[in-house]
Amino acid sequence: MRLKEKLRGVVPEECLDRLSDGFHVIGDIAILSLAPELVSYKKEIAEAVLSSGKSIHTVLNKTSKLQGERRVAGFQIIAGCGNTVTTHKEFGFLYCLDVAKVFFNSHLGYERMRVAAKVVAGEDVLLPFAGVGPFAVPLAARGAHVLALEKSREACLYLAENARLNRVDKNIAIINADAFHMAKLLRKDFHRAVIPAPYGADGILETVLPRVKSRGSLHFYTFKKLHQIEPLKKSYEDLGLEVMQARRCGNVAPSVCRWVFDLVKV
Repeated sequence: MRLKEKLRGVVPEECLDRLSDGFHVIGDIAILSLAPELVSYKKEIAEAVLSSGKSIHTVLNKTSKLQGERRVAGFQIIAGCGNTVTTHKEFGFLYCLDVAKVFFNSHLGYERMRVAAKVVAGEDVLLPFAGVGPFAVPLAARGAHVLALEKSREACLYLAENARLNRVDKNIAIINADAFHMAKLLRKDFHRAVIPAPYGADGILETVLPRVKSRGSLHFYTFKKLHQIEPLKKSYEDLGLEVMQARRCGNVAPSVCRWVFDLVKV
């Protein structure tokens, strides 16, 4: 039964119109973003989510947008065991994390596997903004040697744990540092760079580019409107990059999407 149907007669109809049937799930945690008029019914809504049959043990309400260098939102626990630490399973890999302390996007699972499938064993891969390891682990499992750059100490600790948990720790080196500063200090060149850039961090592409070998590949994630894509392709060509493809991989705001550019350094 859909969430709204469960709540008919419990939540007024005019409020139900503001409730989405979908909710974000990370591990055994469900994350809601309740409109102000629904907050009075948060307990009833949370109980309906817990009864959804999706092995959910905790329900959170998102109280603020992503903020700060750690890109973490504010949450209020509204039902369940009250623990924000969970283990998320994705394509056979396991990721331990605390959703209240580190950033994690569970909507990019397909992208992570798509990029990993392009890797040849033995490749050296540079990965800025590595987070808790959702790109690093599949890349390493394919036999790549991954240098993961991550500014958040909490994320680095979880990344190290997840590398061990998935038995790929020998293929992942972790540096707890600002990707912009560290990439400039590197002297090693890489066969590939995977760049899941946060909003407003597009400059990392030009910072990383000198560290990619000729004919090396880059997978660059950015947030753009459709009309910006063609001019952006031209700007990448001006940097000496061949655009192999550009594709949407998720809406983030009205008319704004996350895009991935698969690029080759000429």
